[in-house]
Amino acid sequence: MRFYNRQHRHYCGIDLHVKTRYVCILDTTGHVLVHQNVKATPAAFLEIVAPYREDLVVAAECMFTWYWLADVCAAEGIGFVLGHALAMKAIHGGKAKNDKLDSFKIATLLRAGLLPQAYVYPAAMRPTRDLLRRRLHLVRKRGQLLAHIQNTRAQYQLREFGRRLAYPANRAGVSGHFPDPIVRKSIDVDLALLERYDGLISDLELTIVREAKQHDAEDPGVRRALALAAKCSKSTLSTEEYETVRDMTPRGLED
Repeated sequence: MRFYNRQHRHYCGIDLHVKTRYVCILDTTGHVLVHQNVKATPAAFLEIVAPYREDLVVAAECMFTWYWLADVCAAEGIGFVLGHALAMKAIHGGKAKNDKLDSFKIATLLRAGLLPQAYVYPAAMRPTRDLLRRRLHLVRKRGQLLAHIQNTRAQYQLREFGRRLAYPANRAGVSGHFPDPIVRKSIDVDLALLERYDGLISDLELTIVREAKQHDAEDPGVRRALALAAKCSKSTLSTEEYETVRDMTPRGLED
C-alpha cells in the first residue's frame, strides 16, 4: 500500500456525496482554515478553495462520484489524491462518524502522510473500465442462474446432466430433465434469462475488445475480456507505483 507523503502548504480533505460535500482545509500546522458543507459542483469547489490555491492538494475517499472532482483538479492544475476506501477504513474507522468528522480525518491523514492511495484512472479510459465492471456484474448474475439449475437438480435427487450448462449448446433438453411442471417452469425462466445474458455478455465483450485496442491493449487471445481488463488496469502503471492489483483498486476488484 502506498501513502501520499508529499509536503504542501494547504491540505484539503473532502467527504464527497452526490449533491453535497464537506470540505476541510488545513494549513501546514494543522490549523483548520475551512470546515464547511457545500454543494457538490465544480463552481462551488473552486470558490471555496480559491483563497488557498497556492500549493494546494485535494483528497477524497474513493466512491462513485469522484470522477468530476479529479477532472476539475486536473484542469485547474490542483493536486488530487484518491484515498483507498478499504485501507482508509482500517486506519481511521471509529464509532464517531459523520461528514464533518470524515472530511477532517481525510485532511489530517493527507497532512500526516498517512493517506493510502488508490489509482486515479485516466479519464479517457474510465468508460471502458466501467463497461468491464458491468460485464462482471452480468457474468455473476449468469453464474447464479447456472448454480440455481444445478442446485434444483440436486434438491430433487435427479440424475446429473452429464455436460456443462455454461455452453448454450449443452442446454437443450435441460427443462425436460425435471418431471414436475412447476419446477420445470422455474428452470424455463432460468434458461430464458441465461440466453439473454449470453447475448448481452457477448455484445459487451465485442465492444470492450474494440475500445480497449484503441488504448493499446492488444487482445492476448486468452479469455479476452479478462485479459483486457488486466491490460487496461496496467496500461499507465509501473510496478514501482503499485505492487499489487488490490493496491490500485479503490474497493478491491468488485468496485
